[in-house]
Amino acid sequence: MGLKAGIVGLPNVGKSTLFNAITKKNILAANYPFATIDPNVGVVTVPDSRLDYLASKYEPARVVPTAYEFIDIAGLVKGASNGEGLGNKFLSHIREVDAIVEVVRCFDNKDITHVEGEVDPLRDIDIINVELILSDLEIITNRLNKIGKKAQMTKDKQELLEINTLNKCVKNLEASIPLRLVDFTEEEQAILKNFSFITYKPMIYVANVSEDDIAVGKNQYTELVGAYAQKEGARMIVMCAKIEEELSGLTDDERALFMEDLGIKNSGLDKLIFATYDLLGLATFFTAGSDECRAWTFKKGMKAPSCAGIIHTDFEKGFIKAEVMSFDDLKNYGSELRVKEAGRVRLEGKDYLMQDGDIAYFRFNVTK
Repeated sequence: MGLKAGIVGLPNVGKSTLFNAITKKNILAANYPFATIDPNVGVVTVPDSRLDYLASKYEPARVVPTAYEFIDIAGLVKGASNGEGLGNKFLSHIREVDAIVEVVRCFDNKDITHVEGEVDPLRDIDIINVELILSDLEIITNRLNKIGKKAQMTKDKQELLEINTLNKCVKNLEASIPLRLVDFTEEEQAILKNFSFITYKPMIYVANVSEDDIAVGKNQYTELVGAYAQKEGARMIVMCAKIEEELSGLTDDERALFMEDLGIKNSGLDKLIFATYDLLGLATFFTAGSDECRAWTFKKGMKAPSCAGIIHTDFEKGFIKAEVMSFDDLKNYGSELRVKEAGRVRLEGKDYLMQDGDIAYFRFNVTK
């Protein structure tokens, strides 16, 4: 579905190291600002044991997991909205993503320079927030200057709605309130869709800790970030990007042994992938057969024809019915035949809301 999550933060907080872990790519991760100039894009596959189960049942020629993109965006600095550190270029990349992952440095290391001189996660978060807010304000100001007088003269209802919505945004942004924390009506939300406001995008915080703190899962810095995230209604994942990078290069057996030695049960990277996937309001349906078992990403709330269209536009145009069974039913009954014999395979129409874990076969007909 072309969904993207952007990794942001100050220089030297662990963004590129985390990106290396996510994509298993060796991009430049150096101990100085702007080691990453252009955004690096990597496709992330979402671990899903259900797909593994389907593959064991159908023994297909191909197995295709669901995936989306993580983009590593060069480190922001104070003044980025005014062009400091090539800030405007970096901010333009952030506007293209669907969600933001902000990496916050929560470790002490005298060998890794902090761009602000010392470790202070709340100050770092504030620096990023201010720059994102100022960037959004600039876009709003330019738009209001363009349509303000015209809308007031014509009294066009749609333009007046846009002006009122943008003024509401200005009021909150000037009070240092990100737009994602503001309540907007459905009509106002429709207006906002025409813009790519950075502070309107959902946010998840990654507290990057040292190897010594990962087993405990917290330190004095993560406590501060956790309290901040909770107040904002956001999520926080504690991880050690350096360890995650090491784990990403191991086999499954080696990973299990390494994690056991570290005293951790779950990879922080897996937690981040699932949390970001959920943050974007995504779910998964499957298609399964001897040719291919595949996981498909869809937005929660999508109906069957729209999900069919994810596979191919003709499936949506000529949609007739969706033959659906749940993954849980397949696993409980043991085979597709037994699911059918139990009457658990359903024929769903155009109004059916697809559910996470649905296994679907779409019936369609396109006439020329």
